[in-house]
Amino acid sequence: MATQRFPDSFIDEDPRQALEELNEALQGDTENAEWFCQRAYAHILLKNYSCAADDAKKAKQLKPSLPLAFMRTGIAEYYLNHYTSAHANFTQGHKLDDSDKSYEIWIKRCEEMMNDQTQNGNVNRSPAVPHVKRDWYQTESQVIVTVMVKNVPKDGVSVNFMDKELKAKIQLVSGENYNFHLHLLHPIIPQQSTFKILTTKVEIKMMKTDAIRWEKLEGEGQESNIKHFNPNDYPSSSHYTCKWDKMVVDISEEEKNEKLEGDAALNKLFQQIYSDGSDEVKRAMNKSFMESGGTVLSTNWKDVGKRTVEMNPPDDVEFKKY
Repeated sequence: MATQRFPDSFIDEDPRQALEELNEALQGDTENAEWFCQRAYAHILLKNYSCAADDAKKAKQLKPSLPLAFMRTGIAEYYLNHYTSAHANFTQGHKLDDSDKSYEIWIKRCEEMMNDQTQNGNVNRSPAVPHVKRDWYQTESQVIVTVMVKNVPKDGVSVNFMDKELKAKIQLVSGENYNFHLHLLHPIIPQQSTFKILTTKVEIKMMKTDAIRWEKLEGEGQESNIKHFNPNDYPSSSHYTCKWDKMVVDISEEEKNEKLEGDAALNKLFQQIYSDGSDEVKRAMNKSFMESGGTVLSTNWKDVGKRTVEMNPPDDVEFKKY
């Protein structure tokens, strides 16, 4: 198929480069409906909605039986606030391909916006922000919220960490902002909480003040619409219990290659040592950490295996029992 040269994944990775190559390709083949569809997709990612609509409509003229041409036209018209036209294109595309359930979602969005226009008499109302999937999970020391959005600009994320609140604003590819506000179940340490932007998601890491298991993400009276995924369940709520094997989790190649600094780099190093270590190394790390109240971490089983590891806090820290 002609689209194999310009698949969606290629355009997702670098829409500007894809646009340049599609421009060149279409100079030599002005009758290729699939390529006009893909150039429309590149324009949509770059928020050139008028150009996207023109290309998608050209694709429809060249190949009226191509469902994707109606999808691209509908999306472009939607972001131009032409909801009636977008609705008509999504409806026709759905007739051509009733197996693609995304048409139904877009049709519903158009109907919602058309109803709002009718009720408010405001034909210039901005379109609704598309649904964004969020998940959360936890380790012994952190709570991690993952927002599944692609290609977020490096300066497109703003996160405000507070003791028991989190406010975030994320710029989507469409140009709109996705905002959410969480009232957390337990307090966090704002100064040690961070976020990072990956190609397929935004990851927000909140440092726990206590090494206890959170039963849910948000506090009493707050209904969370975030799915709870917890790969690191641990039964103890002790302030000092830490099992390093529970902190060794699968991470993507992208995360493995990221450059960490400070405590994050140190924690990653400890996890890697535990993951690669022998049974004696793992026993030593668990025993020394638990017996010392988290103030000593040893890999020498011959040493810690024959004695109780004493607490050894830093000189400027006063250790307290709870």
